[in-house]
Amino acid sequence: MEDLLVDHTDFHDLSADIIQPDLSHAGGITECKKIISMAEAFDVAAAPHCPLGPIALAACLQVDATCHNAFIQEQNLGIHYNQGSDLLDYIVDNQVFEYEDGYVKIPNRPGLGIEINEDHVRNMAEIGHNWRNPVWRHKDGSIAEW
Repeated sequence: MEDLLVDHTDFHDLSADIIQPDLSHAGGITECKKIISMAEAFDVAAAPHCPLGPIALAACLQVDATCHNAFIQEQNLGIHYNQGSDLLDYIVDNQVFEYEDGYVKIPNRPGLGIEINEDHVRNMAEIGHNWRNPVWRHKDGSIAEW
C-alpha cells in the first residue's frame, strides 16, 4: 500500500512559473482574464503574448490592469522586422503607447483606449500584403529561429 502514496511536492516540477496566453488566439479578453486568474490562484505569473500590433496591445493592457499576477507585457512596437508601415500608424494617437523607463500607461479612453486610423487601414488594405515568416540564417548558413 505504501507504493501508492504520492509525494505532492514532486508536482512542482510539472508546473509553470509563467504563462503567456495570447488574447488574439486564446479566446479574447474574457477567456484570457479567466486563464490568468486561474494561474494567480496557483501563484503563477502571467506575461501575455502580444505579437500582433496596437489593438492587441491595448486589449492586453486592459487585462494586465485587472490581474495581480501580470508582471510584464510583451509587445512588438518598433521591432526590426516591421518594415514600411509602422504599427503605430494604425492608430490616431500614437503617443498612447509612449514608454517611460520601461513602463507604459494603461490607455484610459473609451473602449480599449485607442482610436483606429481608419484611413490608414483602408490605404493598407488597398495595397495588401504577402507577409511571410522571415528567414534568418546563422553565419554558417543554417536557418535560425526567428
